Amino acid sequence: MLQVQHISFAYLDQTTIENLSFQLEKGKNLAVIGESGCGKSTLLKLIYGLYDLDEGRIFWNENEVLGPKFHLIPGMEYMKYLAQDFDLMPFITVAENVGKYLSNIYADVKQARIAELLEIVEMTEFATTKAKYLSGGQMQRVALARVLALEPEVLLLDEPFSHIDNFRKNSLRRKLFAYLKEKQITAIVATHDSSDVLSFADAVLVMQNGNIIACDSPENLYQKPTSKYIASLFGDVNEIEIKGNKRYVYPHQLQVVPESDLAVTVLQSYYKGSHYLVEAERDGQKIFFDSQTAFPPQTTVCMAISS
Repeated sequence: MLQVQHISFAYLDQTTIENLSFQLEKGKNLAVIGESGCGKSTLLKLIYGLYDLDEGRIFWNENEVLGPKFHLIPGMEYMKYLAQDFDLMPFITVAENVGKYLSNIYADVKQARIAELLEIVEMTEFATTKAKYLSGGQMQRVALARVLALEPEVLLLDEPFSHIDNFRKNSLRRKLFAYLKEKQITAIVATHDSSDVLSFADAVLVMQNGNIIACDSPENLYQKPTSKYIASLFGDVNEIEIKGNKRYVYPHQLQVVPESDLAVTVLQSYYKGSHYLVEAERDGQKIFFDSQTAFPPQTTVCMAISS
């Protein structure tokens, strides 16, 4: 089990993480979400041991995570951390980058492991290509394969799919998270993409200003957000007050009806493929709702909130 106990950390005089605690069981996938600058990346670096804590302690099982004051080379050997800069060696091939830390004693075993990892990240056809010729998304996929090479006990991923094309991203997510579950690798993923959270996370930790403001299952956080900030991390959200009660409503939860007390004026319709996202206004407040048809600007539409 990973235990983060009342940790605090500041860059110079600016507090980034403040009295933060949580636990994570082996083999679970925790998503860390929040606005830019909330402390997601710093939290991963602290768990990996790249920085020294100002306060608190971090343990993986019985092993305490210690920072640069205690290790000449920072980072815990049973963990792997994938940063956003990838850190590939540009003048060697994709296969050589992936196998960089694998033993050369059993060459056949090493090559089989490299081939397995390249298949997971869908980079088999680039095995002999030098890293310097890859796109940003391809580099990110190679970096993912490399951190998996030695099968860490804990994997820390910072925006792991941010550079990858949408058409490939969904397939890669499914392969990667299935692999982590199969191998019982504990994963913490800092992300801004709700697809990483809703489909694959066992639990979600919501951060704001260096603090945890919510920790729950993705279903509960999505269906019962306690603030607009939390709801907005999953996409567009409306804050609607009806009879004195404030509700956070996603666009798909609003339906067009012949008559209601919730009337809005259409501003614009955006084609989304399977539907339109309609931007409207009510008493100076923006309202977004999904519709199968577009509406001309300035059309008045009555809405109802689905259960």
